[in-house]
Amino acid sequence: MTSLIDQLSPEARNAPESGIVEVFNAGRGREDLIPLWAGEGDLPTPAFICDAAKASLDRGETFYTYQRGIPQLREALATYHSDLYGRSFSPERFFVTGSGMQSIQLAVQAVSGADQEVIVPSPTWPNITAAVEIHGAQAVRVPMRESDSGWQLHLDDIEAAITPRTSALFLNSPCNPTGWVADRQLLKDFVALARKHDLWIIADEIYALFYYGEGRRAPSFYDVADEEDKILFVNSMSKNWAMTGWRIGWISAPPVLGQVIENLIQYSTSGVPSYSQWGAVAALSEGHDFLKEQVARAERGRHCVVEGLNKVDRVNIQAPDGAFYLFFSIDGVEDTRQFALDLVRQTGVGLAPGTAFGVGGENHLRLCYARRTDHLETAIDRINSWLTAI
Repeated sequence: MTSLIDQLSPEARNAPESGIVEVFNAGRGREDLIPLWAGEGDLPTPAFICDAAKASLDRGETFYTYQRGIPQLREALATYHSDLYGRSFSPERFFVTGSGMQSIQLAVQAVSGADQEVIVPSPTWPNITAAVEIHGAQAVRVPMRESDSGWQLHLDDIEAAITPRTSALFLNSPCNPTGWVADRQLLKDFVALARKHDLWIIADEIYALFYYGEGRRAPSFYDVADEEDKILFVNSMSKNWAMTGWRIGWISAPPVLGQVIENLIQYSTSGVPSYSQWGAVAALSEGHDFLKEQVARAERGRHCVVEGLNKVDRVNIQAPDGAFYLFFSIDGVEDTRQFALDLVRQTGVGLAPGTAFGVGGENHLRLCYARRTDHLETAIDRINSWLTAI
């Protein structure tokens, strides 16, 4: 007898189980748990954002609203980008979505179809490749190269992976999980490559402000591309403003695509709740000080974990240039899935196994350091003690 699972679509049936959630489930219920597996900090959403959402609810704004986003939020996004990138942005470029994840899903839907390919540098956040393949396209993983100087993406490797079926290139910089950051020249070359082969770029710059080089932010495709270039930017309120549970993000795209993107939003979620959008307005317009502290907190966390894990000779670390993750390996540890399960069960420290991040990440572990320093210090002490004992 054919099982119910066998009667599902291949895309749904083959959707991978999250290797990160597996470790989470193994550590669930521990009172001493220090969860460093997920891509979020430990601060709740600030009160001024919550108050703006509550005010919207008090006004009775619980009905359908603008598919593209309320005008006030699109204006706030334009103002935020104009300040960050030093040039004018039109509100017509911005489309509010039900999370950064939905932004990725809609971008993939817009530029790829069945039997087409989207090139994704790897290691990468597993949701990216899953979004491509659940949609029916194929994610082509191009391994980044790791050396003593850190992770590197070679354009020759990307170009070698392009076929007649390729429709888009996906680039996440600053990168989750490696912390790699594309410099301005690489971004410029990436745009030239997309133009040469007439490909779309999906640009994930969610971690742009979590950057440890010179300047206020990481280099961006906004710095090197023209308005008419085929680029869709995906982004989220989650990381910067401690709003992971709010599920609100945006797409930045040429205004000419507005009706198409609106249609995709309509046929997926029919828009984002007004109260969430008013919370986002408050975050963008009033959250400057909170945002600075978020970045400073991550920088302190980065210093703490790099310094702490460097005390153990077996641990191989490259301090990340961006985002808020440490992606490291340990001599003698090859099965990082089992290591992460054992670690959380025996020490209460939750890390994400590198096996969850695809080609090139298998022998690594990811640690999120966007947390209070005393928790990080305790976690590092537990890891170091456990490593010296096994």
